[in-house]
Amino acid sequence: MATEHGGTPIWAEPAPGTRKPRFTREQIAAAALALAGAEGFEAVSMRRVAAELGAGTMTLYHYVRTKDDLIALMDDALMGEILIPADELPTGWRAALTAIAHRTREVSLRHRGLLQGLRNARLGPNALRHADQSFAALADTALDPESKLALLAAVDDYVQGNVLRTGEPLHDGEFPADTTRFLQEQLEHGDLPQLRALLGTETPHAEWTRLATTTTAEERFDAGLRALLDGAAARHGI
Repeated sequence: MATEHGGTPIWAEPAPGTRKPRFTREQIAAAALALAGAEGFEAVSMRRVAAELGAGTMTLYHYVRTKDDLIALMDDALMGEILIPADELPTGWRAALTAIAHRTREVSLRHRGLLQGLRNARLGPNALRHADQSFAALADTALDPESKLALLAAVDDYVQGNVLRTGEPLHDGEFPADTTRFLQEQLEHGDLPQLRALLGTETPHAEWTRLATTTTAEERFDAGLRALLDGAAARHGI
């Protein structure tokens, strides 16, 4: 869901008071993420999050001024999950990018239902730390800044595309009965010579399932990521 941004971002504002606040930004973000995970992103509102925290709506406004700020806190919490502790980041650009890609995929799959709603969230400190960590993975290469950015964008596009596809019924070989009938009819009577040769016409859904489950989703992700990084290494000589 696109959001309209205006005014000063929450990150430019001081955290609540020098006294110990009743709620921290981390607690507010955690409550909002838990609500979104349980009921969907559309359930998130200032009123509902306040209720989850056991507070009044006006109390929450003391900490978070707008829905945009609330979404920014949620996104930053998610980006914090993606960060790899510095002492756990492997050395070598390939190993480091592979670790970052796997962590990003793992977190994105866990929060997949929220990704669209958080797509236009304000840039936060953990997003910047993630970007900095990603560029750190390439710091010892001879790539110029444009090439580094292009490679990181390609890896991120691959990860997010994989997240969108993982778990889709046809992708994983799980066919509803009506889809099975449709596939059978199309292979028998449609102009689909390549699919007919690949799947046959007797039990095409079973053959599709067999092909789709020859490897796991994680194995397919690894294979695709290796191919992408192999291509980058060959192209740039790194």
